[in-house]
Amino acid sequence: MAIQRALLSVSDKTGLLDFARGLTELGVELLSTGGTARHLSENGITVRDVSDYTGFPELFDGRVKTLHPKVHGGLLQRRDNDQDKRDAKKHEIPTIDLVVINLYPFEQTVAKKDVTLDEAIENIDIGGPSMLRSAAKNHRWVTVVSDPDDYGKVLQEMRDNDKDTTLSTREHLAWKVFQRTSAYDHAIASFLNKEQVTQKTFNLSLPLSSELRYGDNPHQAASLYGNFNDYFVKLHGKDLSYTNVLDIDSACGLINEFRRPTLAILKHTNPCGVGSADEDLREAWQKAFETDRQAPFGGVIIINRTMPLSLARVISEIFTDVIIAPDFDADARAHLQKKKNLRLIQMLPTATEALSEPIIRSAPGGVMVMDADPRALGLEDLENKVKTQRPPTRDELEAMRFSWRVAKHVKSNAIVFGAHDRTLAIGAGQMSRVDSCRIAIWKAQEAGLSLTGSVVASDAMFPFADGLIACAEAGATAAIQPGGSVRDEEVIAAADERKMAMVFTGHRHFLH
Repeated sequence: MAIQRALLSVSDKTGLLDFARGLTELGVELLSTGGTARHLSENGITVRDVSDYTGFPELFDGRVKTLHPKVHGGLLQRRDNDQDKRDAKKHEIPTIDLVVINLYPFEQTVAKKDVTLDEAIENIDIGGPSMLRSAAKNHRWVTVVSDPDDYGKVLQEMRDNDKDTTLSTREHLAWKVFQRTSAYDHAIASFLNKEQVTQKTFNLSLPLSSELRYGDNPHQAASLYGNFNDYFVKLHGKDLSYTNVLDIDSACGLINEFRRPTLAILKHTNPCGVGSADEDLREAWQKAFETDRQAPFGGVIIINRTMPLSLARVISEIFTDVIIAPDFDADARAHLQKKKNLRLIQMLPTATEALSEPIIRSAPGGVMVMDADPRALGLEDLENKVKTQRPPTRDELEAMRFSWRVAKHVKSNAIVFGAHDRTLAIGAGQMSRVDSCRIAIWKAQEAGLSLTGSVVASDAMFPFADGLIACAEAGATAAIQPGGSVRDEEVIAAADERKMAMVFTGHRHFLH
């Protein structure tokens, strides 16, 4: 059926004027409310105010304006139902065939740092979701648009189909409405849930971002939900898998710890080499790669600067699964795109926002929700956190800061040997801390790297002195750790016996 009458009421007016003009050219009568009606009129578009249409004024400072039988009756009446037709005729309720609505900006409002509860409540849209749901329920006859990106498609279909849209389009638009209203209600519920002091619930409603190639293994299906594409853009290569997304997340968190030009190599979410340089990223690459020349095969590389061609040429010599950068020089991108399976990911400036989002993990029968851990803690005022007779030198302090930032992103039990601008050896994910120490030492030997004069970072306390002693015997002259063991005094004594410097950060960074 041809669209004769449309109701427009939007907060986001992007593209509205062109859409409304197109509807007017097709002879569609426009109804509107408040600010939307004024916006259209001021731009020369003929529009009828909903209050004039219903014969009922807006009430309570605009809280009640579209909650009226003439609005919802126009949306919900079935065009092929004789009783509906009789009711509509008796009560003089014309059909409304197109609804264009986007909602009060509740999410943007509550994202403000100092938002008040009253301000949030006033930005809860009532009429908008009600009309969207009425129209979406009756999508067999009513076209409902909740996203400005759909204006062009709807207008073109109307031009091609005698002012009508196809049923498949109306079905898709109705689905988008229920996705939108579900997310909107979830945002409201989540905000109010944080405000209350009674028992809380956890709600989660996210749109499908993409189907992933597979999960941990090819026989496991996997999907990605949420706004991943607001943070990362795939520029080239195969579709992402579940493990790719985990690696990207880990890499972003790690590189965000550093301000100097830095490059990190990761494998299975663990750093296997990190290097910083003053300018030339090839130098940072060399430091990271030398830490472990075997593990990077099929791994992930991330940098915190634009990818230059000089670096692209060097790293393209080894097989890499994913390369991440804030941007790629055109010639660097062209060079890397010669490898058809290599995934190139642009890390947008917004990516750092995601690092503060709560961490959600599945649990038997439910989920666990944990605060994010976006920054390495305990690095301020290290000079006053010394526990040994010998204080660290200036170089050792810088090496401590570097190594501690890396250790935070290594799976526990984590041990990192490092200098002020590079990792030298990494031991990850062992059941005992001394085994992580031994693995790191062995890896350094395999790489031909000396640990003499290095600093060792431990993501959690040394429960016994054996791990620290093994590190000292390998050449480490200083250590940074959280402290907190019942045997701290034994560990400190072991450090003093070996003239090691050691600081306690007072903060643990376990990563499971």
